[in-house]
Amino acid sequence: MRRPGFAVIAAPSALGLQVDGVAGLPDALLEAGLGDLLGARFAGRVEAPPRQDGVDPVTGVRNAGGVAGYAHRLAGTVAEVLDRGEFPVVLGGDCSILLGSLLALRRRGRHGLLFLDGHADFYQPDTDSEAEAASMELAFATGRGPALLADLDGTGPLLRDEDVAAFGMRDAEEQAAAGCAPLPDTLRSWDLDRIRRVGVARAAAEAVAHVARPELDGCWIHVDADVVDDAVMPAVDYRLAGGLSWAELHTVLATAMAGGRVVGFEVTIYNPDLDPGRTAGRALATTIGGALTRA
Repeated sequence: MRRPGFAVIAAPSALGLQVDGVAGLPDALLEAGLGDLLGARFAGRVEAPPRQDGVDPVTGVRNAGGVAGYAHRLAGTVAEVLDRGEFPVVLGGDCSILLGSLLALRRRGRHGLLFLDGHADFYQPDTDSEAEAASMELAFATGRGPALLADLDGTGPLLRDEDVAAFGMRDAEEQAAAGCAPLPDTLRSWDLDRIRRVGVARAAAEAVAHVARPELDGCWIHVDADVVDDAVMPAVDYRLAGGLSWAELHTVLATAMAGGRVVGFEVTIYNPDLDPGRTAGRALATTIGGALTRA
């Protein structure tokens, strides 16, 4: 089967955070050569509206209306790429862009999600003291939270719990201390401890098999840069010790791509302002480019 051509979408939204640095991710990774590595067409830039001050009193989430509106706009651009038979590569931005990508897929059928993140991002407004959508997007995507963000089209969750593989988390103690509910048993997860016990190749194969099941219409990959070891990827706003090596990230992504069931990809949270020499950005671009093309 012929592989679809790659199309890059710049999604420089930082609405889900209180800081702006991640909005520089698309330009930084393109300058690092990601588009060339993929041989990708540039499919456009979806600009975010201005950030609003304070916390929305109805939802308890900062910039709630902006995040929801942005999801709809990004979904339209992702849909245009998919309609052309291309493979969207969405360059965030913060993790709340996941809602737009998944909204495009929800309108096309039932898909799986390979969710690579150092954090589970399963907070709710009453447990996230920062009220940031970028810490809640997996909860919203599975239908948990205020309807404005958890029921974007009025048709229910963007994802079923059983169609998610959360991979690489290492923030369980932090979540528990904040009173955040753990991931439900129906949502499959491979935290960093489990990955270390079984080995990354086996863990990746298990996770990919779960989200690429035949009854699904394909799967989407979400990568938060903080899934990578903090020693080599310090350019993120919420740092955690440990994480995957570049080689391990390549293994996971290449394993997913080898199955032929991935329909699109996004990367978030890398903050070039925290990477003055752009060393981490170049490594991220090289790893993604090599894995998606399986080079």
